[in-house]
Amino acid sequence: MAIRINPFSKINNDTGFGTSSSGSVGRFVNRDGTFNLRKEGRPFWDRVSLYHIMLNLSPVKFFCAIILFFIAINLVYTVIYFTLCATQFAGIMSHSRWQLFKELYFFSTETFTTVGYGRVNPVGDGANFVASLEALNGFLYLAVFTGLIYGRFSKPKAFLLFSDYAVIAPYQDKTGFMFRLASYKNNHTLTDVEVKVTTALLVTENGKTAYKFYDLPLERSKIQNLPMNWTVVHPIDENSPLQGLNEADLKAADLEIYVLIRAFDDVFSNFVLKRTSYTYQEIKFNHRFVPMYRETGTTTILELHKLSESVEVEVTVPQPFSPVD
Repeated sequence: MAIRINPFSKINNDTGFGTSSSGSVGRFVNRDGTFNLRKEGRPFWDRVSLYHIMLNLSPVKFFCAIILFFIAINLVYTVIYFTLCATQFAGIMSHSRWQLFKELYFFSTETFTTVGYGRVNPVGDGANFVASLEALNGFLYLAVFTGLIYGRFSKPKAFLLFSDYAVIAPYQDKTGFMFRLASYKNNHTLTDVEVKVTTALLVTENGKTAYKFYDLPLERSKIQNLPMNWTVVHPIDENSPLQGLNEADLKAADLEIYVLIRAFDDVFSNFVLKRTSYTYQEIKFNHRFVPMYRETGTTTILELHKLSESVEVEVTVPQPFSPVD
């Protein structure tokens, strides 16, 4: 199904996404900001950065990975000690193979962490050699773990939340495409916040189907500070590629709207970036966002749980709207 795009829309050929003539390829950018892309043609270890993975794991997964590695590496050394047999050690009190294995495992953990309680100690050349290697591994483990912790704490991160849905609703004397974002950390305010919004549309021209990318002009593309929430608005007017398109048109065009936020974070003293996207399935027609803050006698309360809340509105009755709450 071919759709007609506003000829006055500004085409953006610099997105880096490329085009496709084979129909829908899924979304270009996932909701969490990662690119929906898989690379092939090189060995797995050439394509994977373990350091990058560890920096981007959630805190729970990160510490689980550290603990699992600690257990696994000590099990490896325990198997080696067990293979060397108990005569290579002094202070063994076990009377069964399972008890011996447990004693050697805890001896391994003490050696790995350089605690060395002293009851069990290696006396054979083989056990002493393996224990010296394990102590070296323990030092390296601690150094790597410390570096990862520092990297995770020092890495600039934009603590931003996006609304789960975007809306198309009455805006002034026309309609507008809108989504909402907010900074969710206490005492954490971004400055010089800038947003860029691009839409991808699958269009057919001269019998050929391909994706085209268009910049979406915004009611406001930059604000000085972001202490509260910001509703980003794209007026659907004579300059918009969305002009005249209904829900069926957006589905036929496999619409996706890519969002890029760039801001300065004074805590990290650096710029931070945040990406997300909205597909046609994540856009609500004839809805508007509800206010997400309330005033008290001494302060303003930002209700982050209302970030995605919207209500249905009548198309024929434009609603008063303030793009920045």
